[in-house]
Amino acid sequence: MLRYRVHVNDNFHVQDPDETWEGGVYDTAEEALVYCRRLVDVSLQESYKPGMSAESLFDSYTSWGDDPSIAVIGGVDPAVRFSAWKYAKERCREICGDTPSPGKPPSDANPGSPDGEG
Repeated sequence: MLRYRVHVNDNFHVQDPDETWEGGVYDTAEEALVYCRRLVDVSLQESYKPGMSAESLFDSYTSWGDDPSIAVIGGVDPAVRFSAWKYAKERCREICGDTPSPGKPPSDANPGSPDGEG
C-alpha cells in the first residue's frame, strides 16, 4: 500500500536542514495534496496586502513561505507531482486578480526551487 509523506522546507532557510519539518503521512495522494495546497495558501494569506501584485506576492512567498513536497512511501506514484512554487504562482494570480499581459507568456516557477519542480 502506498502512503504519502509531506516534507516542508522554509523558503527563507532553504539550505538549512534544521528548518525542514514533516507535515505528516497520508493514506491517499489527495490528502497529501490538500495539505500541501493549504500550507501554500496560508503562506500567501500571511503575506498578502490589498493592492499587491501577483508578482510581488509570489516574490514574498518564495522568500518567506512554506515549501511542501510529497514523497511516496512503499512504491512509485508518478501521478503525484506537486510543485509548491507552481501552485503558488497560480494562486497569486487568482488572489491578486492579475493575468499575464497579452503576447507575454507567464513565467514558470524558478527551476532552482527547492522542491525540484519548475
